[in-house]
Amino acid sequence: MKFEYFIGSRYLKSRQKTGFISFITVLSIAGVTVGVMALVIVIAVMTGAESYFKTKILGVEPHVVLHHHEGSIPEYASVIDRLEASGLTESVMPYAETQVMLRSGSGMSGAVLRGLNPEARGSHIIGLSRKELKEKLSPGQSRDSNTETPPLVLGKNLARSLGVNSGDVIYLISSRGMMTPAGHMPSMKRFLVKGVFESGFYEYDASLAYTHLEATQGLLRIGDAVTGIGIRVDDIYKADQIAEKIQKNLGFPYWTMDWMEMNRNFFSALKLEKTVMFIILTLIILVAAFNIASTLIMMVMSKTRDIAILKAMGATDRSIRKIFVFNGLVIGAIGTALGTALGLTGCFLLQHYQFVQLPGDVYYFTTLPVEVRWTDVAIIVSAALGICLGATLYPAGKASRLNPVEALRHG
Repeated sequence: MKFEYFIGSRYLKSRQKTGFISFITVLSIAGVTVGVMALVIVIAVMTGAESYFKTKILGVEPHVVLHHHEGSIPEYASVIDRLEASGLTESVMPYAETQVMLRSGSGMSGAVLRGLNPEARGSHIIGLSRKELKEKLSPGQSRDSNTETPPLVLGKNLARSLGVNSGDVIYLISSRGMMTPAGHMPSMKRFLVKGVFESGFYEYDASLAYTHLEATQGLLRIGDAVTGIGIRVDDIYKADQIAEKIQKNLGFPYWTMDWMEMNRNFFSALKLEKTVMFIILTLIILVAAFNIASTLIMMVMSKTRDIAILKAMGATDRSIRKIFVFNGLVIGAIGTALGTALGLTGCFLLQHYQFVQLPGDVYYFTTLPVEVRWTDVAIIVSAALGICLGATLYPAGKASRLNPVEALRHG
């Protein structure tokens, strides 16, 4: 062991003349520990929230959406063949979408109506198998009528606000009506509620309704056309590149949007919140770093005679600086190690026991989502050690600049 580290370790282990320096040292370690622990847990929760939202959004929305500048895609079958032949897609889902009003016996609500073809390989409703999808999107008979009625699958919150369950009949009002002598009249049609889905994302559960593709085409009066084609790809993080290739292959008048572009504001806000929380919680470590600097300054003042003797024996300024930098880094490393261990333990407990419960009608999730990324942990540890290192530079430099003659005379 080099003599700088040997002397530094002796200074840390030795009993101080006054217990005040030891008390400040304990506070410094505690401050770093609390700061690192809070950072690890909060960043893990925010990372978990981001992953949670991605999972829920991509469970409902396609990875890439293909649109036509005229609003509808008439020859969509040939477009689907070209997409599948390109090798860029995993599955393709033609759909027709429009905004409607839903009216039941106990309420009325706006909704986004999405018509799907249950035979298409890419068509899906979250929580439903392929067999259930075909059954739910097939016409049925209501309790009070023997005539076949178009199907409707509602989001959980939308069904709750309308006060309906499976088997109930509701009326769908579309702005695509007809001109009469009295003016434009919206169209109204009966639909049979055949199921309720739950995506886990309030916006979708409160506004989305599914029906058969033909029913939506009839409402929009677009014949055998669709308003968009949903595309799922193998790598969701390359969706923007694949969308660009698809648009280039098909050319005008087609245009594409990927899931990141459609939800850019939402994920940008999450990223900003994560960055802000990192900066705010890093201030806790910064306060602890000031305590480390105070501890080292007081240690330098109490060890003035020792420093002078070491210099008289031939110790260089660099060696003296190393002694106190080593002391500060050990204090910071102990606090960082304890904080990381406690933070990871807290994340483990939150993941497996879920003792923090949140109201589902206020938040997007009922328990805290936690995902530990080792890159985040490495950044937190590096930042904490870097701050602690910075706190040692001034007192270590002050110790190295001590004049041994003056120190022995007045020490």
